[in-house]
Amino acid sequence: MALMFTGHTLFLALMMFAVFTFEESVSNYSDWVTFIENIDQYEKQQLEGLSAEQKLKKTVLRPSLYFDAEDVQALRQKAHTSHSHLFRAIRSAVTVMLSNPLYYLPPPKHVDFAAKWNEIYGNNLPPLAFYCLLCPEDKAAFDFALEYMDRMAGYKNWLVENAPGDEVPLGHSLTGFATAFDFLYNSLENERRQKYLEKIWSVSEEMYEYSKVRSWGKQLLHNHQATNMLALLIGALVAGVDKGSQANIWKHAVVDVMEKTMFLLNHIVDGSLDEGVAYGSYTAKSVTQYVFLAQRHFGINNLENNWLKMHFWFYYATLLPGFQRTVGVADSNYNWFYGPESQLVFLDKFIMKNGAGNWLAQQIRKHRPKDGPMVPSTAQRWSTLHTEFIWYAAEITPQPPPDYGTAKMHVFPNWGVVTYGAGLPNSQTNTFVSFKSGKLGGRAVYDIVHFQPYAWIDGWRSFNPGHEHPDQNSFTFAPNGQVFVSEALYGPKLSHLNNVLVFAPSPTSQCNQPWEGQLGECAQWLKWIGDEVGDSTGEIITASQAGDMMFVSGEAVSAYTSAMKLKSVYRVLLLLNSQTLLVVDHIEKEEDSPVNSVSAFFHNLDIDFKYIPYKFKNKYNGAMMDVWDAHYKMFWFDHHGSSPVARIQEAEQAAEFKKRWTQFVNVTFPVKNTLTRIVYLFYGPYVNVSNCRLIDNAKSGFQISLSVNNTENTISVVTEYQNLKTRFDYLGFGGFAKVVHENKLTKFGLGTESVEKWVKNNRVVFPFGFKVNIIAGLILGVSLVILAFQWRFYISFSKMLRWILILVVILWLIELVDVWSMCTQPICAKWSSDMTRLEHDKGNKAKQLEGNPVVLPDVIITSLPASGAEILKQLFFNSSDFLYIRIPTPYLEIPETEFEIDSIVDPCEWKVSDVQNGHFRLIQGWLQSLVRGTKLHLQNIHLYEASRSKIAQHSAMSKDKKKRSKKRESLSEQRSRARGSQDKDAEYIRELRRHLIYYPNARPVLSLSSGSWTLKLPFFQEILGPSMRALYVVRDPRAWIYSMLYKNKPSLYSLKNVPQRLAAMFKGENGKGKCSLNEGYAFEYESLRKELSNSNSNAVSVLSYLWLTNTAAALRINGDLQPANYQLVKFEDIVSFPQKTAETIFAFLGIPLPPASLNQILFATSTSLFYLPYEGEISPSSIHAWKQNMPNEEIRQIEDICCSLMDHLGYPKFIE
Repeated sequence: MALMFTGHTLFLALMMFAVFTFEESVSNYSDWVTFIENIDQYEKQQLEGLSAEQKLKKTVLRPSLYFDAEDVQALRQKAHTSHSHLFRAIRSAVTVMLSNPLYYLPPPKHVDFAAKWNEIYGNNLPPLAFYCLLCPEDKAAFDFALEYMDRMAGYKNWLVENAPGDEVPLGHSLTGFATAFDFLYNSLENERRQKYLEKIWSVSEEMYEYSKVRSWGKQLLHNHQATNMLALLIGALVAGVDKGSQANIWKHAVVDVMEKTMFLLNHIVDGSLDEGVAYGSYTAKSVTQYVFLAQRHFGINNLENNWLKMHFWFYYATLLPGFQRTVGVADSNYNWFYGPESQLVFLDKFIMKNGAGNWLAQQIRKHRPKDGPMVPSTAQRWSTLHTEFIWYAAEITPQPPPDYGTAKMHVFPNWGVVTYGAGLPNSQTNTFVSFKSGKLGGRAVYDIVHFQPYAWIDGWRSFNPGHEHPDQNSFTFAPNGQVFVSEALYGPKLSHLNNVLVFAPSPTSQCNQPWEGQLGECAQWLKWIGDEVGDSTGEIITASQAGDMMFVSGEAVSAYTSAMKLKSVYRVLLLLNSQTLLVVDHIEKEEDSPVNSVSAFFHNLDIDFKYIPYKFKNKYNGAMMDVWDAHYKMFWFDHHGSSPVARIQEAEQAAEFKKRWTQFVNVTFPVKNTLTRIVYLFYGPYVNVSNCRLIDNAKSGFQISLSVNNTENTISVVTEYQNLKTRFDYLGFGGFAKVVHENKLTKFGLGTESVEKWVKNNRVVFPFGFKVNIIAGLILGVSLVILAFQWRFYISFSKMLRWILILVVILWLIELVDVWSMCTQPICAKWSSDMTRLEHDKGNKAKQLEGNPVVLPDVIITSLPASGAEILKQLFFNSSDFLYIRIPTPYLEIPETEFEIDSIVDPCEWKVSDVQNGHFRLIQGWLQSLVRGTKLHLQNIHLYEASRSKIAQHSAMSKDKKKRSKKRESLSEQRSRARGSQDKDAEYIRELRRHLIYYPNARPVLSLSSGSWTLKLPFFQEILGPSMRALYVVRDPRAWIYSMLYKNKPSLYSLKNVPQRLAAMFKGENGKGKCSLNEGYAFEYESLRKELSNSNSNAVSVLSYLWLTNTAAALRINGDLQPANYQLVKFEDIVSFPQKTAETIFAFLGIPLPPASLNQILFATSTSLFYLPYEGEISPSSIHAWKQNMPNEEIRQIEDICCSLMDHLGYPKFIE
């Protein structure tokens, strides 16, 4: 499913946060506001309590930062038992420091200390001091530590002179010095204690003043802010014991910023950080330490933060085979700046508790390179050893994550990154691929900036994506773990360093004229505040794995300046096997676009293995890399068959505080027409590619024939990806690509199926071509006889011979046409793409004849009220494929007929015969109009003007069956409320209309709020036909009843007058109410009718029977529907297993799950930031609140009534 890219049309992202539409959801920002309002009182209580406790424990003040004095002996014991491997690493680090004091000790003179980036001194001090705490008998190490701290305490400041506006080195020094002081406090004499304490106090005060004026004090989710705020917190905790009031101000400032950070991180559903893995490890180091310290010292618990729960995958799913190198998205070195072993053991001990964090930390430490460019920096490699030791939980057995050992695709939907083959050992069969196409700052930050849900966010000024790159649609490829195409890592922000396309000539080119790449390039940092740059986006359109194959595609047109007048810059990647990667660029431009050239770049930093020119089959130009006699090759051509010669170059670029070399292949193609397609093939040494050609180049898509290892693969890809109908027409299903190979058809996103190889079985004894040959032979034979006997005729010999030859040629041409029309071999490839399309269409029609009709889905969602079906909106809104419509709303009401649809339930089942007998004609016509002619239906809705008379008129016309509040409202209040409600309702219709203007083929998704519709799906099926895709959402009866009775005040049970409605439902002939008119009464409702007449019934028993009867009737009635038209979905599965359930739903619809929809459903189910109407926040824990809050006798009563159906649906008993 393609995403909406037109910014003005998106009523969306904050529909993701859903702060505008209460009927669907609201944000729990109020929790954050409450926290902010009470933070002063909260911190005062916490900090005063801590201060009082410290006064009582003057003798055991230190250490107190990460552990108490009484814990020291246990730590020393662990150093020789369960933590011995970590202790050896700490001891080895100290040994290295002691062996080279000239390098590792701070310089004697301050001028030398301040002359260079000096974070090394702050970083190495904590592990040194921690070692001294564990080994008090090591006098040499202790003396070294004292000399270390004496020198630092003697400096006038800890800043770097050539970086006057950057306090990060100051933050590292303060963190390290204060942490070491806490560890060594009991070993220091009073004079040193006082001296060090005064230094910590003065530097903390300095840091606090800087936080008020520097950008890092305001820019959230940035490594500078996390580093410096942590430093200020540690300084305040260590130095603030005797000067509590001032230190409490510092703590307040840190908690304010860092809690905002944690709040925003919770929006990032995939656990990523937009600055990439290297700088992400930098930020995460400080975040994990803050989370620990905030809970230890202030009782602030962030351990349920969803970002922390997902953060493990940020390390695991970005690792290339061999556990040494990571994805280099954004500014990066080859792997991590800090840790990540410390972060991983933290996650395992406090968050995951499953052994995966310990296991991955173990693998990374085991495979750490001893030399080369991937060796950790001397300034950073030991800085987290102390926290790793403190947090390591030896009782948690290290074990890899599930499915370890097989190559898997992982999608980061917020970050906009897809990886394949991560976290595996380095072997010949383990291949790695990555693809990046995301929004500036990541999806969550981008949407927060653009839709402004939080008043304390000041647009892009509250963030700093300067470490990001112009890299939308960039990719890397490492067959066998050998990097063939890589990122350029840390360096200047230039598009051509990131394996993306650049165009020329551009009227807005800023560097490398006349070429221009993506927005924000040409400087040391990404220029995120500038014309159009803040709106820069890429989007992963689809990402699917099928066995050893993977297909991923992205759109990056919004990452380029509008001055170039590009319509689409769409890149697709197909990993055909572990050695073969097909990349295709689809470029569309406006008729008046100034662009006439496009240039592609492919980088490799392994300068030891050079790119050299290569030519495939003497036809296509390419390049090759020779790695110890193993040849890694690439070649390219465009849709005209042109294959220009590439430029192979080496370049030097600035990186951190050094230079880095890169080599790249650069190939330039002309862009003469409005549509250009370029094919690139990359493959390793263990495959044989014998053929690659474009066999269809239609406007809506293309087909490529690729022969690998003597197997022909036919690859079909749709490029008109936003049009669901086009995708169905071109591919036969709603996906984006398919591959036919070895009698198998792989539909990416839906799976692989076998196809019979078609072989012509021609039983004609004498085929046409054979007859032609016989006739031609007879003619030639007769001619030879005439020549032999020299028979005489009335015509000249020459004329007769001429006619004979003409006849032979005509017969030969007839045979040639016959053979050509029947030929299926590659040599007979059609010259016209139209002919290929015709054959393709014939194939699709043949499929229809075989019983697999291609139909576009019309989605119906139904459930009992309060079953949580509204959460499915997150799968369908903001999509070019679907139009999510709530039924009813004031302008989209069910037409009034002889049968009134109740907003709760009714016992009436509507059957196929009702349609055939002409019952409910108004509803039939209304449904046909809404589904088949959605656009016209919406256009025909008359939106009332907000005048007094019409507001009153519309209010009277609207069906408001609920009792009004007893509170009296003034006339002006009533008019104001009506006007606001009407404006909102009218705007909703306008939004639906605008959506269909941009996406006219979007399929309707009708969300029916009344439980009455659960018994009427066969009626829908008869009207809509095979296109109906009904989703019936069912919920655990205990959770459903808890929601009805306890989630609201007044309860939903009272608010909707459930007892009165149910009683009225059974009034009428034979107690069957209105159903008796059409003989559609669901017999299951008899038990509910009897319960209502029972004098001992109560709310719990009535609701139990209501759930039981409606659910049993719905399962019976809908059980006759075909599996292709009906699917039961459990609400608990949506919340607890959102990705798996969403993939199942979209497979049912015949469409792959888009990463954007995945992001939306993860946000709704995992962050506790999404509310459902009458329900509150949604999370895997909140949906089981009934277990803690519902009386046991009520739970037992529900289970006694509903047990049989609960068991059928997989809901186990809670009370035996």
